[in-house]
Order: sequence, then structure tokens, then C-alpha cells
Amino acid sequence: MTTLARRLTTTDAVVIGLSSMIGAGVFAAFGPAAQAVLPAGTGAALLVALGLAAVVAYGNATSSAQLAAQYPTSGGTYVYGRERLGPWWGYVAGWGFVVGKTASCAAMALTFAAYAAPPGLERPVAALAVVALAAVNYRGVTRTARLARWIVAAVLLALAVWTAVALAGESAWSRVADGPGAAGFLGGPAGWYGVLQAAGLLFFAFAGYARIATLGEEVRDPQHTVPRAIVGALGGAVVVYGVVALTLLAVLGLAGVAGTTAPLAEAVAGTPWAGVVVRVGAATASLGALLALVAGVGRTTLAMAREGDLPRWLSAVHPRFRVPHRAEAALAVVVVALVLTVDLRGAIGFSSFGVLVYYAVANLAAWTQTPEHRRFPRALQAVGLAGCVALCATLPVAAVLAGAGALAVGLLVRWARVRPRAA
Repeated sequence: MTTLARRLTTTDAVVIGLSSMIGAGVFAAFGPAAQAVLPAGTGAALLVALGLAAVVAYGNATSSAQLAAQYPTSGGTYVYGRERLGPWWGYVAGWGFVVGKTASCAAMALTFAAYAAPPGLERPVAALAVVALAAVNYRGVTRTARLARWIVAAVLLALAVWTAVALAGESAWSRVADGPGAAGFLGGPAGWYGVLQAAGLLFFAFAGYARIATLGEEVRDPQHTVPRAIVGALGGAVVVYGVVALTLLAVLGLAGVAGTTAPLAEAVAGTPWAGVVVRVGAATASLGALLALVAGVGRTTLAMAREGDLPRWLSAVHPRFRVPHRAEAALAVVVVALVLTVDLRGAIGFSSFGVLVYYAVANLAAWTQTPEHRRFPRALQAVGLAGCVALCATLPVAAVLAGAGALAVGLLVRWARVRPRAA
């Protein structure tokens, strides 16, 4: 079996994780999240939702980091689930990741086109973006990491400019506490349900650290590099999202954030040149997330194909570029089909379900690790698992039903494949 080349440093892995997290989510997730808490909440409730999403993400990240140190190979939780819990658990995680993140690829491509394409040409431009970034990944992971550095730098610069311009205009920190539910803060059970739903939507923007674990076969000294990179990338994303959330609430208030599909652009509407910066930053961030997603999904597909859970021809590694070229090419074809047929909201909701299932298995697998492989308290795995279940259950009903249906189809397919072997 041909293995992948270990070429990535800790910095490379952190940058790939940041490019995955500081992607379209920071430009698009706050609006829907604000809508979820608006009926009974306040601006502070949105911050509570962001904090909950970060806590769940941290629990999941520690599980992923701990497992990646013990199993430094491609595949992420698909491999961890197989090793710690059994083949079926690994398959559930792998299928959830591949299905969910394939939908995420479509969501990132559509978000890029929404900011960068002329009206009426969004879908063709999204398809071209998928093909172009699949070609970058095809040429090797070091090129992926190099491009990710430029993307992260450009997005952080755009966000820094946006923050300065937004706060220089009409802003008031008192708006953070304003909202229809200000007297009761969260407005009882209905308010908490909204906060949990908002946390689930915001978690979508945090989930990029999984891409670091899927690169375990391509980083140097993976036992130390992967855990450091996962925690470091997540910490950086939490800081960025916190600054963005506070700035949005100070400038627009909760109702203002909920009332627009592009809250960052709305916050600098009085400064046209800053709006251009936001548009360029959003398009660049979406490309960064798509770039890392293609790499991560391709490597999980590689791992599943090696075990026979997906067609084995997908396990081929390019003899020159040392990448899973067939898996990435097949992924590009599927994502192009999706961007030509589905809408952005449907892609995001479907993706969230698969991602949360994936991390639930990661937490279960990390719970079973022995003391010599444990780097974090076991309580963090319990927090991560409980958080995944709660956020998954409070997603919009349509997303839950579609995700459960896709998971059931995957399980039936595997059952049909393994049944003849058992007989």
C-alpha cells in the first residue's frame, strides 16, 4: 500500500485548520443564529450560544487530538471508531463525515459565488471554483498548505479592517444586552431552545479542525503536531468569532443581525469601500474553507476505500504527487453536481447533522482510551458527546430528517456489502 508523504509542519496544520474554520461561517452563520435567539433572547444570548458552540467544539477537539496522537494516519474518526469501537462505529463516523462535508463543500462553493459571481452566474462560478481547487489539491498537499497561508492572511486582514471601520461608525456596547427578551434574558425554555439551535448553527463554523486530524498521515511528528495544531487552530477561531460577534451586536444589535443575510456588509454599509473589502474577504474565506474541505474529505474517502467500506479504486495514491487523486476527483464531480442543483441553506443544514454524528463517535472512541494515551480529562469527552446530541436534536426538523435518512441509507448499503461475507 502506497502511503502519503509527511510534509506538513505544525504551522502548516494550524493554517489549514484556520482556513477551514475562518471561512464562510464567519460571514454567514451569525444571521441565522441571531434569528434563532431573537424571539425570546437578547444580544447576550447570541454570545451564550457562541460560548456553548465553542465549549462543545473544544470537547470534540480534545477527543480528536488525543485520538490523532495514538492513530497518526489518514481518516480521522473513521479510523478511531474502527480501532476503539468496531467497524460499524467507524463506518458511521466516516459516512457522516463524507456525506456532511461533501455538502459543506457545496455550501462553501455557493457562498463564494454569492459574493464573487455576477447575478445569474452563481452556480457556474461555484462549479468552476470546485474544479479549480480540486486541481490545486491534486498537485500536492504542500501547495494546499501554501495557498491556505495566503488565504488566512487575507481574511484576517479583511476582518481587521472591517472591525475598525464598523466600530468607528455608530456603535454602542449597550446594544449587546438589548433584545425583545431583555427582561428575562433567555425567556424560559423557548429561549434556551433557541440558544441551542443558534449554537448548532454556529458550531458549523467551528468544525474545521477535523481537517487537521484527517491529515495525520501527512504531518511531521504527528503525535505532537496534530494535538497542538487542533487546539491552536480552535483557539484562534474562538478569538476571531468572539470579536466579530461583539462588533456586530455593538453596531447592529440583535434584531439588526437577524434581519440581514450579510450582517458584516450591513455593519459597514455607510462605507462603500469597506463593503468591497468584506465581499473580497468573504469570497477568499469561502475558497479557503473549500480548499481544506476537499483535502479532508478526500483523505477520509481514501481511508474508507482502503478498508473496503467504499470502492477500493478510490484508495489509489498518485505516484508523483502522493495524494488520493481518484478520491478527490470523484469528490469534485459530486460537489459540482450539488452546486448545480441544491441551495445554500439546505446544504448547511444537511452538513451539520453529519458533522455532529462524526464528533459524537469521536467522543465515544476517546472515552475508551487507556491512561497512557489520555492527554485530556475524560470529562471533556462527556461534555463533547452531550453537546453533540443536544445540538443535533435542536437542529431544524428538515435537517434532522434528511440527515437521519442519509445515515440510514449508508447503513443499509454497508449491511448489504458485509452480509455476503458473513454468509
